[in-house]
Amino acid sequence: MNDKLLDIEELRVSFQLPEGNARAVDGISFDLAAGETLGLVGESGCGKSVTALSILGLVPSPPGRVEAGHIRFEGQNLLRLDAERLRQIRGRDISMIFQEPMTSLNPVLTIGRQVAEPLLIHKALSKSDALAEAAAWLDHVKIPAVRKRLDDYPHQLSGGMRQRVMIAMAMVCRPKLLIADEPTTALDVTIQAQILSLMLELKTELNMSLLLITHDLGVVAQMASRVVVMYAGQIVEEGCTTDIFDRSFHPYTRGLLKSMPRLGDRRGRQSHRLQEIPGTVPSLTETAIGCKFADRCPHMFDVCRNQQPALFKIGDGHRARCWLKRYPDRRI
Repeated sequence: MNDKLLDIEELRVSFQLPEGNARAVDGISFDLAAGETLGLVGESGCGKSVTALSILGLVPSPPGRVEAGHIRFEGQNLLRLDAERLRQIRGRDISMIFQEPMTSLNPVLTIGRQVAEPLLIHKALSKSDALAEAAAWLDHVKIPAVRKRLDDYPHQLSGGMRQRVMIAMAMVCRPKLLIADEPTTALDVTIQAQILSLMLELKTELNMSLLLITHDLGVVAQMASRVVVMYAGQIVEEGCTTDIFDRSFHPYTRGLLKSMPRLGDRRGRQSHRLQEIPGTVPSLTETAIGCKFADRCPHMFDVCRNQQPALFKIGDGHRARCWLKRYPDRRI
């Protein structure tokens, strides 16, 4: 594709822990086109957030370290930029909405000052102009009584309002790429729907690319055109949203889908029984010889333990890291 905005190739990120070297991201590669929404999914600890922090150059060092790979944004490798050049891109061209706004917002600074800060840094606006633009964006994300809210502090807002403030902060410089890391965590269902609708509206308005990081497949189905599924630091399946939901191939992806709650029938009964994925995620300090999902997989056979599978082509733009592609007779 010639319109790649973001291109990640063979990214490896590790953390030096007391129990050993933990490979949090283990050789992942994916790209994101201009104007596209990509869902990055998987259970907690699979490497989704570390991937996002790597893009922004925010992996804490020590103990974290980007060991290898390339992260190209508009053709330039972000991993080779100095700290000052990264600061110029971060917040202006690439913005991020973090998981928990209460810990991301500064508790001793007013909302107005925090939303205006990116404009002061990246757009060199005067303080009064930056505050006026901040007020306009708070209104844009549907925060009521904007003039009052400019002087409020984070603790004075509800969870949904704080998340809207985070969106305003991320969008105020009109970035080309927005990374949303679990943007609806800890919000009730009604507020979740409002936040997602707002993000879609802003994405369309600015023709912005969106990297949506979540464990919620329902959110992915609503928002993303393409999906990357991660497990234990690796990509195990990728494809368009229809392929992932209707023609998923990897046993882990199928397990995630079976664990999703669904609407019941007309008499109110649940239409299917929720299924859990047995076993636990392997320790990131362990060196796996074969497939990392082998111990939890209902289709596991000898080669799974002895050799790590590649990402095999399943269909057009659809790939899965599973030996069942080579040995289809093993599928139950």
